[in-house]
This record gives sequence, structure tokens and C-alpha cells, in this order.
Amino acid sequence: MIKHPLKPIFNKKSRILILGSFPSPKSREVGMYYGNPQNRMWKVLASIFDEEVPVDKKAFLLKHNIAMWDVLESCEIVGSADSTITHEVPNDLRLILDNADIRLIVTAGNKATQLYKKYNNYEIKHIALPSTSPANATWSLEKLVKAYSAIKLHI
Repeated sequence: MIKHPLKPIFNKKSRILILGSFPSPKSREVGMYYGNPQNRMWKVLASIFDEEVPVDKKAFLLKHNIAMWDVLESCEIVGSADSTITHEVPNDLRLILDNADIRLIVTAGNKATQLYKKYNNYEIKHIALPSTSPANATWSLEKLVKAYSAIKLHI
């Protein structure tokens, strides 16, 4: 069983909560969400806000009222393949929801969406967006930016 090592990123002003499934080995190694340089999450978010890819990712998220966490607190997983996740234990999202003004929950990828729906039933608007992982090669950076632009409507 692998325990999630990253703290959620949020503050009282957070309006959007972006949820992944579980951090990849590279993300766990570098201590930041979407830490694999091949993952396009930071390029997508930077593009949406017409900025450079942030060096201080936490400050970038908070500046734009975005919270970030994962659906799972722990699980069994092989590498970074979401398809291998078993024995999952969900995070208690109330930690963020009770302490921020979340207006939209975004799940990033099919597995995050599936797990979110399995373990949560909040009366907060939810949208499922595609994974920014390099494994999701059918989605170009441009298509991802267009899809993720929906979050700006809720900030």
C-alpha cells in the first residue's frame, strides 16, 4: 500500500478544486502534483491564464484561486498506471470543502472521475476533464487547453 505523501494545496479563497487520482512516482519524488515534466497540466494551466509555466506551482495555484489534491489517500498501484489501482482508500475532501469556497470540482482523467463518483456525492458542480498525462496522446495540448478553459468561468 502506498500512502499519498503530498499535502493538498488550497486556501480560503480557492474556488476550483482540481483532483487527480493518485500522484505518480515522479510527483512523489519531486514533492509536487504533476511532477513528471512530460505531464501537460502546468502547460495547460499556464496557457489558460496567459502566463509562463510557473516555477512556484503552489503560488501559481493560490494566485488563481485553484486548489489541488487527489481523490485517493492510499492505494496499490504499479508505476503510474491508473489502470492498476486497487485497494484504494479515498481522501476526505471535506478538509478542503469545509475550509474554502469551492464552486467547481474538476477531475483530471477517467480514473479520477470514476473514483470521485464512487466515493463522493457533494452538491458542488463537477466536470470531468481529460488526463494531461503523456499517455493520453489523443489529446493535443491545444485540445487540452480548450477543455480546461472551462475552469475560468468559475473563478
